[in-house]
Amino acid sequence: MAPPTIFEGITRCIARGANRIAIVPVLLLTAHHVNKDIPLEIEAAKVQYPNIKFSYGEAMGIHSKIIDSLYDRILEQEIVIDPQATVLLVGRGSSDQAVKRDLTEIGRRLSKKYGINQVNVCFLYGSQPHFDEAIQQLQASIVNQVFIIPYLLFSGILMSQITNKINEQSVETQKFILCENLGYHQNIKKVLKERVEQTIAQI
Repeated sequence: MAPPTIFEGITRCIARGANRIAIVPVLLLTAHHVNKDIPLEIEAAKVQYPNIKFSYGEAMGIHSKIIDSLYDRILEQEIVIDPQATVLLVGRGSSDQAVKRDLTEIGRRLSKKYGINQVNVCFLYGSQPHFDEAIQQLQASIVNQVFIIPYLLFSGILMSQITNKINEQSVETQKFILCENLGYHQNIKKVLKERVEQTIAQI
């Protein structure tokens, strides 16, 4: 959706003298982009550049450092955490069911590691439950403190949609607390570095 394309990126590396290229998907979860779209681009590059050696890495996936970063996003709010508080993880979503499975597992691990009473997951597109549905269910519940964590790497249109929705929903008797997206948390940088090193080691 933005230049340069994957193929253009590969071509630039080769123009600078690269004969081995490690390709790392800077994506939180594994879905169609990781499993299909990027591999197709790599296969096309292999045909065009048969003498170049490629290695392909993993998305960030389920990682203990990311679990820790989610809890940090809650602590950053500097609010006393209610023992009955709920956390809502908001993913982008995908038609690939692996995304829902993995985010649900991340929520389970967050709850277990940090003793959070309840961690729910929802999505903005492509998966159920939808963000709006999850908010409605929470409004109908007796939970009075909800920490909402956008499971997104970057801010932008999706983050704006979440912000606008939350601003409309908070009431005196039920507090919706919007946390920062994962973005530039130090642990995200560490996981990305780890994935890069793993991919380079393959070639």
